[in-house]
Amino acid sequence: MLTSPPVPPTTPSTVWLARGRHTGPTAPDVLRKNLRALKDDATIQDFLEVADDDTAEGELTFEARWLLPGDVTVRARLTLAQWSGSGQEWTLVAESERPWDLRGPSPAAMFWPWDADAPWGHETVSGQRYLDINPLPADDKDLRRTLRGALRDTWTVHVLVHEAMTPDERGRRSLVPLLPPGLHHRVVEHRAAPHQLRTVNWALRDFDVELPRGGAVVLPGAPAPEAYEAEGFSVRNVFLDGTHPTELLDAVTRFAALPKPLPEGGEAALTALRERWQLLTLEEELARERQLVAMYAEALEAMTQSRDLYRDAAEQAHEALAAYREAAGAGERPPSQPKPAGSPFQQLGRTLERLRETAKGLRPVLPAGGAARGRERARDDAGQDGLQPDDRGPGVPGQGVRAQDGADEAPGAAAGR
Repeated sequence: MLTSPPVPPTTPSTVWLARGRHTGPTAPDVLRKNLRALKDDATIQDFLEVADDDTAEGELTFEARWLLPGDVTVRARLTLAQWSGSGQEWTLVAESERPWDLRGPSPAAMFWPWDADAPWGHETVSGQRYLDINPLPADDKDLRRTLRGALRDTWTVHVLVHEAMTPDERGRRSLVPLLPPGLHHRVVEHRAAPHQLRTVNWALRDFDVELPRGGAVVLPGAPAPEAYEAEGFSVRNVFLDGTHPTELLDAVTRFAALPKPLPEGGEAALTALRERWQLLTLEEELARERQLVAMYAEALEAMTQSRDLYRDAAEQAHEALAAYREAAGAGERPPSQPKPAGSPFQQLGRTLERLRETAKGLRPVLPAGGAARGRERARDDAGQDGLQPDDRGPGVPGQGVRAQDGADEAPGAAAGR
């Protein structure tokens, strides 16, 4: 029986997710230094490098907390994967006490320092940079591979912009910094050269997406949000001359606000933030201890109830056993079980045996010496009729019997002797 794959839960409105790669070898030291500096200037309340036994070998976890305007607490957890040949991947999940306000600072900026050559600001699909323009590869195969990766990525919002003509210095600036700060490290901007429009649309045709000439489109990701329509998230004209692209920024912001399922690995990261959080204030530690005491009290009460039920059951079992022994001592025996009836063939055999015994009982039985007296009676009856048995054997009509009445033999017979 075929079953459909489970649908991942929707990303809560209070959660901010991002993923990237640090290409240098000193990522842990960079995090420690930046977090310490942010704590010293009160940008964040506190941070902690977590000693978590559940993390994989070579992973590091950092926790930080800060306040947004209105005393809204944000808790964030960054996991740094083991070093690989291309660097170290990082996963960041942050949760606010209220629905996320994109006008607030990016959680990534609370962990990583930003500069022009920051090695941590690369997305993980094709290595494109945040807060910078990313020209599509000149090779057609590499171009299609980059777009397929961007279309399937659910961690990052990918925006594709077509340059109708070669831009000047102002047009080569990224449009992402014009977005609200909460989107700065969740959006990647791709640039298609003027001659690449046909190749780009050929690669996008399987996803029902088209890049307008001199315009832009927000790629849907896979799976696409239910409310996504290519027409609603494409812009016909984007002027790369320093003009504020209001229509494009509005499309990106609307797409980021759509309900979307948690990306692959996002559910595990959110569960770790909620269930394995260790950076607690004194009030939170006190509340946690109270919860533990209440939980232990409930467990003790359940154990006590189980003990009482077990004791009652044991007493009832002892009473039943005593009653059984008393009944056995008074001589009462349990009723005998009826023997099971035999098979139909066994019953037929027994019936035939009874019939045979009955037939034997109906056969006449002669007394002792009765057979001899019967033979003598037969001879007496024969003598009365004038016949005697021949010496050769028992009398047979016409053989071995002579007449006893004294009649003469025939003359022919006498002369013959």
